[in-house]
Amino acid sequence: MRAVIQRVSKASVTVDGKQLCAIEQGVLILVGIENEDTQDDIDWLTNKIVNLRIFNDDEGVMNMSLLATKGDAIVVSQFTLHASTKKGNRPSYIKAARPEVAIPLYEAFIATMESKMDKKVGTGIFGADMKVELLNDGPVTILIDTKDKT
Repeated sequence: MRAVIQRVSKASVTVDGKQLCAIEQGVLILVGIENEDTQDDIDWLTNKIVNLRIFNDDEGVMNMSLLATKGDAIVVSQFTLHASTKKGNRPSYIKAARPEVAIPLYEAFIATMESKMDKKVGTGIFGADMKVELLNDGPVTILIDTKDKT
């Protein structure tokens, strides 16, 4: 499982001209799922995300977590995070999980984030053509892959 975590001042997701969600301070999480991913990957990754100290404290030092700041989150499925670009110019997405595997894991990721944050998170629609807007704060953008835990 791969995630791109972006600290944002604001973010939103729109599908077919209808805004599905919008947040102010928090994180936009793009998550890519592989066939081998499990609930263990979800638990490890969501714990890492909610506890990442990427928000400024009173002295302007990145020392506060999403939980500490009571920030919000949006989670968007992003199969292109598993693009392989080794051969040619057309990316291959063979490592990305098919919808029958990815959708239940995506939904479990959302539920786990909500449980750890003790609040709802915004989401996109799996497989939809989404328009994602964000104002990256910092900018702070972090890539995490659960296959690289050590």
